[in-house]
Amino acid sequence: MSLEQLNMYCTLKLAELKERGAQKGAEKVIAKITLPDWVKEGKLPTSAEDENFGPRYFLASDEKAYLLMNSNSYLGLALHPKVMAAEEEGVKHFGTGPGAVRFISGTYQPHVELEKHLAAFHGRASAMIYSSAYTTVMGILPALIDEHTLVVSDQLNHNCIINAIRLSYPAKKEIFKHLDMTELERILSTYAYGKNAAGEPEIKRVLVITDGIFSMRGDCAPLDEIVPICRKYEQDFADGIITIADDSHGVGTFGETGRGTEEYTQSKVDILIATLGKALGVNGGYVVASTPVIDYLREISPFYVYSNPITPSEALAAIASLEILESKEGLERLARLRELTVHFENGLTELGFETIPGEHPVTPLVVRDTQQTALLIEYLFQNGILATGLNYPIVPKGDEEIRFQINANHTTGDIDYLLSVLKNFPAYSRSRS
Repeated sequence: MSLEQLNMYCTLKLAELKERGAQKGAEKVIAKITLPDWVKEGKLPTSAEDENFGPRYFLASDEKAYLLMNSNSYLGLALHPKVMAAEEEGVKHFGTGPGAVRFISGTYQPHVELEKHLAAFHGRASAMIYSSAYTTVMGILPALIDEHTLVVSDQLNHNCIINAIRLSYPAKKEIFKHLDMTELERILSTYAYGKNAAGEPEIKRVLVITDGIFSMRGDCAPLDEIVPICRKYEQDFADGIITIADDSHGVGTFGETGRGTEEYTQSKVDILIATLGKALGVNGGYVVASTPVIDYLREISPFYVYSNPITPSEALAAIASLEILESKEGLERLARLRELTVHFENGLTELGFETIPGEHPVTPLVVRDTQQTALLIEYLFQNGILATGLNYPIVPKGDEEIRFQINANHTTGDIDYLLSVLKNFPAYSRSRS
């Protein structure tokens, strides 16, 4: 009987989601991928013929070939033969899973080597890996927040940051308008030297946290402004101001050598969080920081202590991805990513569509209407293109968009085909831009 009541509740909530256009619906199941020879060989296109088309994806629901425009595998490394070979070799040596959490018997040599590599890659003393970037954020913030902590967060921070703050119960929480440095400074100055009724400092520690790249828009946090503002006020709090960035969409896509928003802005935060599951093409999340911070998190962070790590084979695959990124090939893939992004952004602008200009391969087509977004997604699907429509509450009302994501395995032919399909979309009014 209880389940019957729950079924009714869930059915009602699903209907509400559908009515306001927020229901994601049935998932599209990828059943097969076909690769051109240059992708199989771990190369980039070298001829006009190679530029005709890249990988194509087939769904379990039909036999049509689809162009994938909503993948986070920005560098194309998930399909790289060296990365796949590293993971396959890892399975042969270590099996398919760790079988335990890290502090029992779940730490394998590839985990240790990957953490050393990540720390060195980001110029930090220490690193630790989690099962995902989401769990990394959820596992870190509650460990650093107590009843004397003020948390200051960008308005458009990722859902994992929002939920981690909710889980933490800080003394105070403040949200500043997206990328508004004047408001950030106003918040910090307001709380400086704040006392409670007993005359004691009400706020002893401040955490200022931001996305590096904002995943829905592709714009980046001005770390070169955020860090100096925080340094200006850190002496006003007993435990200082800790700067934290989740750069999951930045690492492997942004900066001259792919080290993310820190490299792009030439500035470093105190604690950097990122993922292995996007540009590096594998799975898992990680954090880099000072040795005392990492040692402390290993002891008390529940998402680390009580959850299995990524597999040893995934760790080996991630090491292979990092080695590619740090090589000449990595620089070539980054350059290609930038070239394709510029080509697509210019094409959108020439067609009269609204976008948010930027160097990051997340390229939104801003629609600003839920119904139009749904129509455009269906139109793209009918024309063999897989893309993601973002409606409220995922994005604020009026910011509805199609989020396109460029990757290094796309070709100019792929981008030109997408632009040609968009050009012929009959229902969209370009007067919006």
